Amino acid sequence: MKKLIPLFIVFAFAACSPNNVKEDPSIGAIFTKHGLTGNFGLFDNGQGNFILYNKSDFKDSTYVPASTFKVFLSLVAVETGRVSDEKTVFPYNGVPSSQDVWNKDMRFDEALKTSSEPVFREVATMIGLDTLQRWIDSVGYGQRYGKSKIKSAPDCWHDGSIRVTSDEQLGFVKMLYFDQLLFQKRTQRMVRTMLLQESNTAYQLSYKTGLHIEPDGKASGWFIGWIEENRHPYFFALHMKGQSADQIMNARLDLLKDILRQQGFLEGKR
Repeated sequence: MKKLIPLFIVFAFAACSPNNVKEDPSIGAIFTKHGLTGNFGLFDNGQGNFILYNKSDFKDSTYVPASTFKVFLSLVAVETGRVSDEKTVFPYNGVPSSQDVWNKDMRFDEALKTSSEPVFREVATMIGLDTLQRWIDSVGYGQRYGKSKIKSAPDCWHDGSIRVTSDEQLGFVKMLYFDQLLFQKRTQRMVRTMLLQESNTAYQLSYKTGLHIEPDGKASGWFIGWIEENRHPYFFALHMKGQSADQIMNARLDLLKDILRQQGFLEGKR
């Protein structure tokens, strides 16, 4: 593996002028509508404007990245040659999973879109603990408040050894969009393409979700990514908390779209 030169993620909120930051408490009503709490940030790259809800939580609170870490894993897997490209097929191992959609042979791009735990546990094992740690250290993923020391490559996105702020998450996807991470442009372009979830004449929506269940049964979730309208990107990070995994799963996409719609998106008019 080549020597890595540290390139720490720029925290999106910290890079903004206070004059360009707007707190929008009305977003709280949307969380309440869905029975959830959390934080949200939206960055308009063209104007440099930042819209925030629950600012202190957004910039200071750390959370388990859950499956949003699979974006980082995908970058490392392609960059190190463990995975050739998005068409690489992972054969089904015959062990039934909790999600029926995972119980089959699966291409790498489909594995990311469906957040396949079996595939990404295999990917993490292929990368290995030491190599993955070196990339985490070099890119600066989840290290706002100190170095993240992972204990197990296939478990690190759930076991608490890595924690990230919403601000870091937004900064990460912004750097990915503009080829500013410590990976080849081909690698970043490939993973960006894999994150595209919706494309129509009004907008293109790219994101990765995450879901984490606490020992007491309560759950938290993520949406990180960007929306493009009229070829202009807007980056977002959404973290939410609920009483159960089912509550998060049932509400999270509607919550994101309700917030985006309130901010004037999804109709191609931005």
